Order: sequence, then structure tokens, then C-alpha cells
Amino acid sequence: MSHEPRVVRAPRGTTLNAKSWATEAPLRMLMNNLDPEVAERPEDLVVYGGTGKAARSWEAFDAIVETLKDLEENETLLVQSGKPVGVFKTNKWAPRVLIANSNLVGDWANWEHFRKLEAEGLMMYGQMTAGSWIYIGTQGILQGTYETFAAVAKKRFNGTLAGTLTLTGGCGGMGGAQPLSVTLNGGAVLIIDVDESRLRRRVSKRYLDEVELDLDKALEKVLAAKAEGRALSVGYVGNAAEVFPALLKRHQAGEFTIDIVTDQTSAHDPLSYLPTEYTMKQWDAEAKADPIGFTKKAQAAMAAQVQAMVEFQDAGAEVFDYGNSIRDEARKGGYTRAFEFPGFVPAYIRPLFCEGLGPFRWVALSGDPEDIRVTDEALKELFPENEHLHRWLDAAEEKVEFEGLPARICWLGYGERHKAGLLFNRLVAEGKVSAPIVIGRDHLDSGSVASPYRETEAMKDGSDAVADWPLLNALTATSSGASWVSIHHGGGVGMGRSIHAGQVSLADGSELAAAKLEALLTNDPGMGVIRHVDAGYERAAEVAAERGVRIPMAAQEK
Repeated sequence: MSHEPRVVRAPRGTTLNAKSWATEAPLRMLMNNLDPEVAERPEDLVVYGGTGKAARSWEAFDAIVETLKDLEENETLLVQSGKPVGVFKTNKWAPRVLIANSNLVGDWANWEHFRKLEAEGLMMYGQMTAGSWIYIGTQGILQGTYETFAAVAKKRFNGTLAGTLTLTGGCGGMGGAQPLSVTLNGGAVLIIDVDESRLRRRVSKRYLDEVELDLDKALEKVLAAKAEGRALSVGYVGNAAEVFPALLKRHQAGEFTIDIVTDQTSAHDPLSYLPTEYTMKQWDAEAKADPIGFTKKAQAAMAAQVQAMVEFQDAGAEVFDYGNSIRDEARKGGYTRAFEFPGFVPAYIRPLFCEGLGPFRWVALSGDPEDIRVTDEALKELFPENEHLHRWLDAAEEKVEFEGLPARICWLGYGERHKAGLLFNRLVAEGKVSAPIVIGRDHLDSGSVASPYRETEAMKDGSDAVADWPLLNALTATSSGASWVSIHHGGGVGMGRSIHAGQVSLADGSELAAAKLEALLTNDPGMGVIRHVDAGYERAAEVAAERGVRIPMAAQEK
């Protein structure tokens, strides 16, 4: 059934459309995911990542909305790959919504079988926060990207990217965080995308400084910024599979030096990566006409891009995979050295994961930016000694333009997140913010994902592919009072490559919310600590001992 394009925008203010804030919260967050300011292709229900949807169809979306409006405080809605399939009477501590997206049994967990089911209307791809209704626009990945580039700076460039040049690809909903993350760390960056509209959108939201259609002019600008130690981001419209090798030759010839190379194109889904044989205008039709042939061409193009990345590393650049499976797609495209540069988690982020550190995000359901300003200031007062957090919040307040409902993200660890949640709940109770706040996170967290090409790559004990952890994480969140919980397959790395879990909670100022928040926001990051203790990381064992995380066989863990 076809539909006229429709515009979805979350309600603002304090008037309820549902029976309580417990159900108003998921209603607003679902709608916020499809706000034109937030979503990549809202008319197709696609939030980000090329295919990540908020609901399976418009009929399913409408049914979810109507169900949430009537849902009681002791009922739970079940959503199967974007379709509401049942409502059960549970209790007030139970989640109001339980979501499972794109989960397939092992032997069938591949793009071919998924696409068959999708074409028959039986499944949708949920990415990570698209199908779990907690996407907050490009800001959602911004601090993780900022933290990664800060770790690169610390490891290789004396703590700052000033005087360096980064080359990267992909400026969509996820990749669009890269230019601002580099400039916040003081560096110059050239970002390549085939789609000019993506680059223009990032300029309009101040994530990217400018767009160039001439490669030499783009290079002239970023090289001047590098020489002056000045932060600057320039987007160039081109295909990374062609631009990366061309720039490599000039780098090897000594014409200039590129210091850091990475990529965040939608390589996890070969149909979302443009082969060099096709133009933007041909893309959609060619992918639909021959998905198998298109996939092979895309993998060959990725092989060319990854070969250039490996050879940049050979020539002395800092090179890393940013978790989009491009190395594995390049391997399938015939390039045998694809895995010679590391993923970003083992290279930079795992020490943070050992402390339960990860993305903590919150959204002002009122729609009032002042509520976020109040929470920013309160958080700085709560953690007065955390200078890194203060720098981040100050930079975010100055640089980040809200998309959809006003939101913020920061990285907090075990022992910190529940304090922030209780603080926000008090702000609601005391009327210091004008409406309740929802608190969630990315599925890219320390204990919520099994993803051997990203978050769990190169685990110390070889347990990269053990998926028990995200399932335990979702069960823990469900039993700890989360407002809605999700279990997804695929995420940002593609079918067959990850299982991950998400949780969202509500701070509505009530005593019940406080009890739930304390349990949930203690136990959720605690999963990260125990997961890394189990894998043999000494820092995780120290954190568990210091902060009182109970580990039954702790004395035997190595």
C-alpha cells in the first residue's frame, strides 16, 4: 500500500497524548526518530545507516502509536522487527515496550535471507538506536567519535590533533560526527562522500565547516589549516574508493602527509556503498535490479579503498577501522591484507569499557532546550572533578545544534550513571526542568554487545563472538526497571556480525522512577565491568574490587 509522504514530529510540552509519562515517553521517542531533522529518509521510515528503520511499515507505525496511547502502566507492548504483535499485562516495574529486531537463527543470519523476509514484509533492519527509538541525531555518536579521536591524539600526537590532517569517508547519520570530532580535538579533516546532500546537511547543522567540489581546492584548505595548527573540516564530493587511492599516491610521492586515515561509509551493507562503476543517479535502480552483482562491485570498490588504507599505514599514517565491517567486505572483494589495521575499540576504547564507561544520553521530552542547559549545569556540579566531562559539555553546548527533541550525550562509567539518573529525576520532581527526561544509551556500550568486527574485536580471552553477554544485558535491564528494552541483530556491522541490546529509562520525578533508575543505571554499566573481568582484563578486575561489583569466581579470574 502506498502512502503520501508524511511528516512526523514528536509532541512537545506537558500535555499527555498517552495515559502516563511511562507510555508518553516511548511514543515521543518513536516519533522523534522520524522527525525530518533527525531521520535520514523519514518518508521510508529509515532513521540512519541506509536501512535502519523505526517501524516496519506505516501501518505498523500507526498501530504502535495507537497502542501506546491506550497502554496502561502495568502493560507491556511487544514489537517484533518493527511490528506490534501483542500486549500483555505485566507490572509497573516491567518495561512498557519490549523490542526485538532483525534476529535470525545462525545459519540464516545473512543479508540474502534477511532481504527475502524484508521483501515479504516479515522483517526490518533496526540498526542500533533506530529500531529502539533512542536515536538523537548525529550528536548520538558524536561523543564516542570525539573520545576515539581524543584517544588517537593521546596515543600518537601528544594529546592534540592540532597540526594533523585526517582523511575519512562517509558523512551520513553516523559518519557525520567525524568532522566535528576531529575539529573539537584541534585537527584538520578531509571527509569524502558521494552524496553532496549529506555533506550540505552536516554544514547546515555545524558538524562540517564547508563543502568543496574541487579536490585540489579542498586539499589546499585542509593543508593550510594543518600547517597553521588550525581546526578545519572540509567535505569533498567523491567516491572514497577512487579518492583514497589517488591521495595515497600523492602522499607516497611526498607531496603532503596525511596523518590519520579511517572510514565510516555504510560499508556494513554493500547495497549502501556505491561501486565506482555507477553514479549517484544510477545507485538505487542498479542495487534493486541486481543486488548480487551490485554487492560484488561494491566489495571490489571497498577492496580498493581498504588497500589504500593499509598502504597509508605502511607509509606511516595512523589507520583504524571505525566499526563498519569495511575490512571484511574488502576481504570478500579479494583483498588479502584487509585486517592489517585494527578496529577502533581494541586500539583505543577498550580501557574505557573496562571501567563500564560508555555512552549515556538523555532527552528533554518537553522539547525545551533550557531543560538540557539545566541538566548540563547540574551534571557539572555533580562531577566537579571530572575536567574531561566539563570540557565536553561546554563544547557540546557551544557547538552542537539539536536535531529533533533537545538531547545530550556524555560518557559515564560504573558508579556514575545511576547518580546522574537520580539527579535528573530530582530535577523533574523539583520542577527545575519542565517535563520528564528519558535516559538511554547507544547499543555500542561496554557490556551490551557481541560484535567481533567492532566492540568485541580481539578480546583478551578470544571470546569475541560470545553473544550471551548482550542477551544477559537485556534480561538484566528488563528485570532492573527499564522503560523499554531491545535486542537487535546486525547493527552497524551487518547481518551475521553482531548481537546487541539497548535500554531506555524514564525520569518522571517519582519514587518508583528513582528506584528503577538506581537499579538499572548501576547494573547496566556493571555488565561491562563483569564482561571484561571475565575476559581477563586487569583494569576491569580492579574496578570491580574498588567499586564493589560482586563476581562469584573473581579469585579464579586471570
